[in-house]
Amino acid sequence: MILQALYDYYQRKQTDPEDALPPFGFEWKEIPFVIEIDADGHLVQIEDTRSGEGRKKQARAFLVPQGVKKTSGVASNLLWDNAEYVLAIPRKVKKGQKKPDPARVLQQQEAFIERIRSLPEPAASDPGIVAVLAFLDNFACRELMRLPVWKELRANPNLSFRLAGDSELVCQRPAVKDTIERLAEEAADSQDKGICLITGEERGISRLHPAIKGVWGAQTSGANIVSVNNKISGKNNAGPTPAFASYLKQQGFNSPIGERPVFAYTTALNHLLRKGSPQRLQVGDSSTVFWAERPTEMETAVVDIFGEPPKDDPDRQTEKVAALFKSIHHGRYVRDDADTRFFVLGLSPNAARIAVRFWQVTTVGELAEHIVQHFEDIRITHGGKQPEYLPLFRLLTSTAVQGKADNIPPNLAGDTLRAIFEGRPYPRTLLAAAVQRCRAERDISYTRAALIKGCLNRATRISNPEQKEELTVSLDPDNTNPGYRLGRLFAVLEKIQEEANPGINATIRDRYYGSASSTPVAVFPTLIKLSKHHLSKLDNKGREVNFERLLGEIIDSIDDFPPHLSLEDQGRFAIGYYHQRQDFFRKREPETAQGDDQ
Repeated sequence: MILQALYDYYQRKQTDPEDALPPFGFEWKEIPFVIEIDADGHLVQIEDTRSGEGRKKQARAFLVPQGVKKTSGVASNLLWDNAEYVLAIPRKVKKGQKKPDPARVLQQQEAFIERIRSLPEPAASDPGIVAVLAFLDNFACRELMRLPVWKELRANPNLSFRLAGDSELVCQRPAVKDTIERLAEEAADSQDKGICLITGEERGISRLHPAIKGVWGAQTSGANIVSVNNKISGKNNAGPTPAFASYLKQQGFNSPIGERPVFAYTTALNHLLRKGSPQRLQVGDSSTVFWAERPTEMETAVVDIFGEPPKDDPDRQTEKVAALFKSIHHGRYVRDDADTRFFVLGLSPNAARIAVRFWQVTTVGELAEHIVQHFEDIRITHGGKQPEYLPLFRLLTSTAVQGKADNIPPNLAGDTLRAIFEGRPYPRTLLAAAVQRCRAERDISYTRAALIKGCLNRATRISNPEQKEELTVSLDPDNTNPGYRLGRLFAVLEKIQEEANPGINATIRDRYYGSASSTPVAVFPTLIKLSKHHLSKLDNKGREVNFERLLGEIIDSIDDFPPHLSLEDQGRFAIGYYHQRQDFFRKREPETAQGDDQ
């Protein structure tokens, strides 16, 4: 199903005039330097295609023949490759590293030249190919050493060729391009035949699939989403049995997919995972991509909604979420795109392979409703300078030690994102992580309070559909849950201490929050006795009366201090504390004068 959806996406993008994917046998590749030559093969210039400054320089991408899957042997690409293959320039190595073998470098260039010489007609007689071969036969490395780009070439960048006067590379000249496409088709048809799992047609089966690049944490050279291990698993009477020889099928024939469909699905997935892709979201160790069966704004909007807003446009995420709420209320996603199928694929690294963390097929309308429900669930009162809609990355890092993304608990990011898209309860590990950080750091922040509220409300709504919401956005004086009440009580006791001791450095929260939220009976009797001392120190007697009345209202509904609070009640404790603290700082509306004063 995953490969079928990616294959269909490739077919859809083939007709996209603005962002078409490469045809069979080609790929988009960043080429930092282009060697421009004249018709006789003389060097005109070496063009630097990069833009930007310093380490942020970005090379221009060109449509080039699809690269070979390189191993430890010598394997050359056609009409483009790194400087060792194209110009036999040994790469510069750091001190202590092994220097390239000069004989191997010459062998690499010979393979590069031979690959070009093997091109059949009409490409062989194309002026661009003739000029490239003339240049490679006659060029002298000493000429390049005098050029300003010599030091850059020692870094072993990718190179290709362009004929002077052309706007495209030599590999894009019509005769050359047609020949490459024909050779790719012939190579695909020459493979052993089988029934393709994607198309259901008899095709030449691909033995090895191209690598997938862009998955965070995977090998930089790429990894495979479909592969078969090549190890000896055991022995039988017939001798060693390879692990991939199931039912006498070897390597790619264990999961037969045609050469063309393999190219289609890998090209589509690499396109979605590319650097700067508007359809890719990195959450924890999960690289998540989104696409639909036909064009829809949701393909890119979902990344803006859950991603951290860029520094040059800090309001983008808020605007996207607000627009989504407005669209839902106006029925847009119900009327226009509701039935459009939408795909979500989460990937994570796993040695030389890629693991599918989660896969979901939904509709745009259903996805929009689940996203809106997520933001409704985590909505909670907050300060005026804090964002209205919290990005998912910020929510998850609030559960990590020191707030670092590397410390987000394994699998938590993928499980949370999946719960949002499917409308299911958030993982219980998310609630546990948020409560644990509140206790460890004694900081009930906006993000943690939002997470805890969302976890508890979702669990309540699904277990008891009639009770849609347990915890409100702001302070709920009618909530009689012991955990919530104790959290409010703890906040009031802390506030009394702060006003009795202006400028105090450490409050009861710094010393007692962990115990108060888990074993209340061991702490609260002492804290209540201490509060009487703090109340006596208040200069404003009216303030003292107000605090005593508030304490009485909260304690009246508490029969006894429980010896232990469950994880859920510890979460309610945190919300009660947070709500009460926010209520203390809420601006009060002036009371309207009554009677004669009116």
